[in-house]
Amino acid sequence: MECVICKNGTTSDGYTTVTLERKGAVIVIKDVPAAICDNCGHYYLDEKTSNKLLNIASDTVAKGVEVEVMHLKAS
Repeated sequence: MECVICKNGTTSDGYTTVTLERKGAVIVIKDVPAAICDNCGHYYLDEKTSNKLLNIASDTVAKGVEVEVMHLKAS
């Protein structure tokens, strides 16, 4: 697919790191499957992956954690 951000690159499957901030918590999730632009590096997540990351963020906040770093493939 053509990248909607830079309009010059195309995406290919790969893995990226996503950082989320929610209610004062910072959650870094590595090894997230995504379509990544070969020009600018912007990534696109599918709906299933996005929902999984949002659930992880909610669980992290509920535990009272301020900073968490994890690998998605291992979870």
